[in-house]
Amino acid sequence: MNTTTSLKTSAVFKRIYDLAFSSVGLVVLSPLFLFIAVAVKCSDGGPIIFRQRRIGQAGRPFHILKFRTMLVNAERAGLSVTRRGDSRVTSLGRILRKTKLDELPQLWNVLCGEMSLVGPRPEVPQYVEHYTPWQRRVLDLKPGITDLATLEFRNEEELLSSAPDVEQFYLRYCVPRKIELNLQYAREANLWRDSQIIFKTLLPVKF
Repeated sequence: MNTTTSLKTSAVFKRIYDLAFSSVGLVVLSPLFLFIAVAVKCSDGGPIIFRQRRIGQAGRPFHILKFRTMLVNAERAGLSVTRRGDSRVTSLGRILRKTKLDELPQLWNVLCGEMSLVGPRPEVPQYVEHYTPWQRRVLDLKPGITDLATLEFRNEEELLSSAPDVEQFYLRYCVPRKIELNLQYAREANLWRDSQIIFKTLLPVKF
């Protein structure tokens, strides 16, 4: 089997893996979805789902889905990245972010083929514009709900809270490091590795 055929086979199995777990997840977690949806709606009466334009595989834009964790129209009042203590984040939103439950609606993105369970977290267009030609290689990969960078930057908001210029620190340190991790993942990618990353995302415990 040549390299091209091997890559195509791996992509097929990864898609089957994504389809199986995203569809089961949407069904099994539906009571939790309903509970969170009611909680978000009752908190301030605003929209339940937050849709944001991100850049996906091959540079194609799509709308990522999340449970809303910020005040309505919060993006117009600040940066696309947040740090600890950001006044735009709601009380409920802090809990959802800490537990990563705000990311659950992205199972629908996975089911639709816009994302994978594991892959580079997709960035907003204005940050992708800053990518170097080498960094744009990350766009060859399908974006995911979690990745190696999610594990390393689990406490990103705390990290950003100490930066004098949040956006510049994010662009100059966080983005290059995340891309480095994702290109490393691409060299080692397989379904067993994906399962390990998902497990560590759900259960961030060091053994």
